[in-house]
Amino acid sequence: MPHPGLIRTTLAAVALTTVLTGCGADSAADTSAGSAGSAISAKRCAENKDAGTITYLSGYQYQSSVSILEYVAAAKLGYFKDLCLNVVLKPGTGDTAQNTKLLASGQATVGPVAEQDVIQARANGIDLTGVSSYSNAGLEVLMTNKDITKLTQLDGKVVGHKGYVPATVRAMLVKAGVKWDSLKLVKQGYDPSVLPRRQNGLAALTGFVSNEPNQLKAAGHPVTVWKPVDYGVPSSLGAMAVNTAFAKAHPHAVEDILRAALHAYDYCDAGEAHIAECVGYAAELSGPTYDKKLNTTIWKTETSYVKDHPTPGQPLGGIDPKNVAGIVDMLHQFEVVPGSVTVERAEGWFDTSYVKDIYAGAGVGGKLVWPAP
Repeated sequence: MPHPGLIRTTLAAVALTTVLTGCGADSAADTSAGSAGSAISAKRCAENKDAGTITYLSGYQYQSSVSILEYVAAAKLGYFKDLCLNVVLKPGTGDTAQNTKLLASGQATVGPVAEQDVIQARANGIDLTGVSSYSNAGLEVLMTNKDITKLTQLDGKVVGHKGYVPATVRAMLVKAGVKWDSLKLVKQGYDPSVLPRRQNGLAALTGFVSNEPNQLKAAGHPVTVWKPVDYGVPSSLGAMAVNTAFAKAHPHAVEDILRAALHAYDYCDAGEAHIAECVGYAAELSGPTYDKKLNTTIWKTETSYVKDHPTPGQPLGGIDPKNVAGIVDMLHQFEVVPGSVTVERAEGWFDTSYVKDIYAGAGVGGKLVWPAP
């Protein structure tokens, strides 16, 4: 999800080795001030140390999105170190397919991967495991100018995208009765101002709920935002995946990575001062061009989205098996994955035990256990 000041168009072609060999702010180890193992038992500490270096690979740079900012904060606040975890932060380029390959190969250990992308990766033989998610509502949206008051007005119109129309947006359009084959799909890049300018007859543009709508509003061009979640389309937000072999070998380390991140999420969501502090940590890693104002808005928008669309029956981070099933059905509808990817098979690509084991009490009333046992 690219954002101004962090535009990924110049980064999309970065080689895989470049992603994981950055220097300075782009190769940030756990720089916290906490004392290693100060919060857990000696046995747990030894287990986590045995896990070795854990590479967290972000979805896109160090933007203040959920699944990124709390991991930056967990490092800076010393939460990883408190649990004897040696976590190194690495910035992703925004290329999801590339990130899944890095996770599967072990060049990265853990990182944000949407539930849909986990399923697609596994369908293509890329081995990684989904371990958490914040919401069944995804960030992908469709934007239109204010003269569009119902989606069927888009029939025969030009719809812009960043390389492809997300399956969730397509599912929303189909559910709304739009004649999909009548649409003129055009790749538009990452400048959302093409929509209010109606460049090349553009009538709609795909984007992310926390990004382009906020950009356009700040520029004096508010748009109508059409959200797939409002049409019952399954998706995910803040979903995380891990290297499968690492998870099997070090289950307590996976638990504690998530534990530290969720603890940091609560911290960064606890008022304006904490938000500013956490965004400041991301700015330190990113350099002087980091747009703190925009990234503050991104964090507020996404955390509000999580609150407005909690995962049914789950504590924060819990995975909803029914959502996984719904995503599989959607991917079958648009022939994104083959019929051999059954719901039962896809559910096996997610492990709900890690989140379950870090909460005291089941369901939405569960309380995060901090520190670890």
